[in-house]
Amino acid sequence: MLQAAAAVAPRGVYVCGNTATSSGLTVTLSKESGSGDYSIEAGALVLADQGTCCIDEFDKMGQQHQALLEAMEQQSISIAKAGIVCNLPARTAVLAAANPIGGHYNKAKTVCENLKLSGPLLSRFDLVFILLDKPDVELDALLSTHVMALHGSKHVQPSLSMLSQTGSIRASQTCSTSSAKLPLREKIKLASGEKLDLLPLPLLRKYISYARDYVHPKLTESAAKVIQDFYVELRRRHHTSDSTPITTRQLESLVRLTEARAKLELREEATEQDASDIIEIMKYSMVDTYSDETGVLDFTRTQHGAGMSNRAGAKALINVMRRQFQVTLDDVFSVADIKLLAQRHSIVVKDFDSLLSSLNEQGYLLMKGQSTYQLQIT
Repeated sequence: MLQAAAAVAPRGVYVCGNTATSSGLTVTLSKESGSGDYSIEAGALVLADQGTCCIDEFDKMGQQHQALLEAMEQQSISIAKAGIVCNLPARTAVLAAANPIGGHYNKAKTVCENLKLSGPLLSRFDLVFILLDKPDVELDALLSTHVMALHGSKHVQPSLSMLSQTGSIRASQTCSTSSAKLPLREKIKLASGEKLDLLPLPLLRKYISYARDYVHPKLTESAAKVIQDFYVELRRRHHTSDSTPITTRQLESLVRLTEARAKLELREEATEQDASDIIEIMKYSMVDTYSDETGVLDFTRTQHGAGMSNRAGAKALINVMRRQFQVTLDDVFSVADIKLLAQRHSIVVKDFDSLLSSLNEQGYLLMKGQSTYQLQIT
């Protein structure tokens, strides 16, 4: 999918996270052999300016994640090396894909814990989708038909006529109610027997380029009212003492996505329906990131799944460590000492290493060595 997105974008760059460096993503300085002067060589994010940068194996980048923070927030990259101080534009859309630890997504953990990504980096993405391999008769039939067509002598266009009778009946019911107001997920489904008339790749690339250059939609009052009501209501209903489900960064994301939805149809105004479609997409993303292992929405997690899954055990452990600090006045603890404190106060922790890593990422603990942590006193 990432390679296809990079191919269809008017300016697209595809990189793999496990072979990319910080300089390769941003900017590097090279010294010319003849004159001894330094020259600037652009990285992937600068080369993809006003385009799309697709990053695969996002979870295997290591320390390279820090190089993306400025580019994804300020849309620019600043450099100060070898007497050269400059600022390069990086107005690019980042599309990334990552795999969970161990190859299996654990819904009892948050997105940050599953991917080993920091909360500040994950919050810079407008949308986060969790792709789980769930059995589905319709999707499995379409996928198997597509794979067999690739290995066959003729390319077969997939359609819903290849599906089971149950799928055809459901699609017919959707088609018959097309005049009614349907959610976005139902409107984009194929009708019974409908063939996919795909646009040629060069035409689609020209369409996207034209929309990017000549179409600049603005929000109407009704669309702005829908987005504002969604933002205010979500913060009001699910605000807690230590977390909120949505921030102003996601509010700006809603505005950008609504304008992009109108730009997709070459319209100069983003209507109320555009805002409703984007809110539906945002809710779909939030259900994935908020849900715990039982399917219950846990709003103690942030909008993009940052935070800790075992919040009660983590808070109890931090309180015990703070009481121990008040007695000994020593804020440095080894892993063995922390385990002993947890055992002494009957704090049950399933995965101790993951809990310590989460506390380190959240700023409660600071890793001082391989098995030593310093308690952050506030």
